[in-house]
Amino acid sequence: MSEHPTDASTAPSDSDAGTDFSDSIPDGGDSNAADVLVVGGGVAGLTAATFTARAGLDTLVVDADESILARNAHLENVPGFPAGINSRQFLDLLREQADENGVRRQTGRVRDVERRGDGLEVAVAAGDDATPEERTIGADTVVAASWSDVSYLDSLGVETRDAGSKTYVEVDDLGRTNVEGVYAAGRLTEKYHQAVVAAGHGAEVGLTVVHDSETPYYNDWVTPEGYFTDRGREVPPGCEEIDAAERERRDSASRERMREAFSEAHPEPQRTHPSLVDDELGRLQDDLDSLDE
Repeated sequence: MSEHPTDASTAPSDSDAGTDFSDSIPDGGDSNAADVLVVGGGVAGLTAATFTARAGLDTLVVDADESILARNAHLENVPGFPAGINSRQFLDLLREQADENGVRRQTGRVRDVERRGDGLEVAVAAGDDATPEERTIGADTVVAASWSDVSYLDSLGVETRDAGSKTYVEVDDLGRTNVEGVYAAGRLTEKYHQAVVAAGHGAEVGLTVVHDSETPYYNDWVTPEGYFTDRGREVPPGCEEIDAAERERRDSASRERMREAFSEAHPEPQRTHPSLVDDELGRLQDDLDSLDE
């Protein structure tokens, strides 16, 4: 698809602290409504959101907690990174990719989802737990991609399964729950706890949402000029043909972008399990001390 404008971003991390309910709304957008609302800004949620936004669906990600991936000391077994990648750098790149494809992001905790007419009403709280600022957002579709709370789906009667201390959302092969318009992606659906699996499932669920919305769509492809048209075909919805000059421009821009991203070590401290340190984000003390030096 064609390039999308960059929107203001939000996410609860040191380098991308985000805002609460005052996210930037594209022209014609509505801060209290979205075609697709994704709960959770980790790998699965951001990937699903990127696919739905690129297909033209107004997509909002609401995220309360930093992705558990940030605790990983070095992310390996991810396609395209033969030497691995800093997990916090990887999350930053996912956020940037979502933003540049038109995804809106807000910091907040989803409290409840209810049916309202033909759509869904999502109750979101921001601020501290003692005095949260609450707001409702209308959405045609909700994608649950949070970990590990699913209580906000209780009012809808979404089927779940308990396994020890964990609760998983029951979905079909493409991420649909038993409730129309509600989907789930990633670890929440008992997928393997690997970043690449979460990304793949998020993409699959995002594409399922696109197809179920009856949005005209073939594939998310960027092809060389003439790939379709020189065979007497129209460029299918979701696809794009670009000429040599545009191809070279995008290639140059992508290489420069990656050089910039990896020119220095990522500035954020290493995370660990919050129960092991006296820091709400789970940051290692040695890394925090090094920031003060």
